[in-house]
Amino acid sequence: MEKGHFVLNANPLVAALEKPAAEFTKNDIISYIVSHGIQMVNFMYPGGDGRLKTLNFVINDLNYLETILTCGERVDGSSLFSFIQAGSSDLYVLPRFRTAFVDPFAELPTVTMLCSFFDKDGRPLESSPEHTLHKAAEAFRKVTGMEFEAMGELEYYVISDDEGVFPAQDQRGYHESAPYAKCGDFRTKCMQYIAQAGGQIKYGHSEVGNFSLDGRNYEQNEIEFLPVPVEQAADQLMLAKWIIRNLGYQLGYDVTFAPKITTGKAGSGLHIHMRMLKDGRNQMLENGILSESARRMIAGMMDLAPAITAFGNKNPMSYFRLVPHQEAPTNVCWGDRNRSVLVRVPLGWAADADMCRLANPLESPTAYDTSIKQTVEMRSPDGSADLYQLLAGLCVACRHGFEMADALEVAERTYVNVNIHDAANVDRLATLAQLPDSCVASADCLEQQRAVFEEHNVFSPAMIDGIIAQLRAFDDRTLRSNVESYPEEILKLVNRYFHCG
Repeated sequence: MEKGHFVLNANPLVAALEKPAAEFTKNDIISYIVSHGIQMVNFMYPGGDGRLKTLNFVINDLNYLETILTCGERVDGSSLFSFIQAGSSDLYVLPRFRTAFVDPFAELPTVTMLCSFFDKDGRPLESSPEHTLHKAAEAFRKVTGMEFEAMGELEYYVISDDEGVFPAQDQRGYHESAPYAKCGDFRTKCMQYIAQAGGQIKYGHSEVGNFSLDGRNYEQNEIEFLPVPVEQAADQLMLAKWIIRNLGYQLGYDVTFAPKITTGKAGSGLHIHMRMLKDGRNQMLENGILSESARRMIAGMMDLAPAITAFGNKNPMSYFRLVPHQEAPTNVCWGDRNRSVLVRVPLGWAADADMCRLANPLESPTAYDTSIKQTVEMRSPDGSADLYQLLAGLCVACRHGFEMADALEVAERTYVNVNIHDAANVDRLATLAQLPDSCVASADCLEQQRAVFEEHNVFSPAMIDGIIAQLRAFDDRTLRSNVESYPEEILKLVNRYFHCG
């Protein structure tokens, strides 16, 4: 690309090195560190709790910098993952240069990189989160001949002191503007930092949920990303959650990605949009309608939807969100522009109309290819998800659709074009499978469907065993029905799982 192409990129390394992050080399990282007075390097990597962990290095000299970038460092795997025994717990962490960014919170100039895990033999750790996702993406590519891309809608609540002025209307905060929405400046600052860390952001806005309680203001926000290769999608969501929490702490806000923080108010989801590309072209549409490939992809998610909750709904409060009439799914079905379904086909610019020119009559006619924008959206996951497991699970499910002999029949059978929770549609509702209603039920579904996730060596048996054990330990099979009439017990659960994921 010609010189200056990257000068406006939000990531300082991309702008300075004048190349996309995917092409960063070790020498690029060293060059930037030396020329920009960087004093520290941080390694970050996900633990079994779904959060990023940090290892700090002070830069002593060029030889030491070369050493840590080439060899990585040892870490105690048994302190990070429940499936690793203390007797053989040493792991290596090696930085992925493409993830490098300047840490916006560090007191000293610092470059941070996400890492991959390796075992004692120097091989990628089979059960590590990022390698599981890598294997899922490779298997999808091998089976379908296409690239799998994804992006998330990251919903969260910002909690601050209630000032009592310009109050927002309860549960009517969708796309609200200041001064009725109070946290817009915080959200845009988060977006700036996420972009500087390499996140590809689509937009940000206030969401439906807002309420006041005990002198505190609870305001729901959302940051939505652009579709990127699925491994990059997981990395940018991990960093986004880390950035939002850190900036909230810095500015005196509390922030939660918890799926439910009180009854009768909007919960927070983590909707995942997906698409398939071949030779750079989106394969989701054919002649302006949903393609056969897209319907196979959806069928795979319909078949494996109950087990996917094991990756995307990780604590008991997840299942207080998955109830009727809350714009959260409860049944295994899909539909167009329908927010009562599990998988939604959102409005996709498929109409043969030049809307830009209609809104702006001075513009010349345009033949812009809008088909690249079409995705499908999985609506069950929430902020408790293990992001690498979730995206790997969805990648497996979408691949599975191409391996199912009856995929198109499954897609046809599970399609609905009505609100399934309306009383008039009770007969249709009765024909649809239900999502699990607890962590224990989710574990049971994963146990029943685990073979598909273990195919192509994507999920290791050890990882599946660990997830099932983790979910069953909540012992919550009847919890939702036991406490639904006891607000004080629900509040205890909210507080216990407030900072999940």
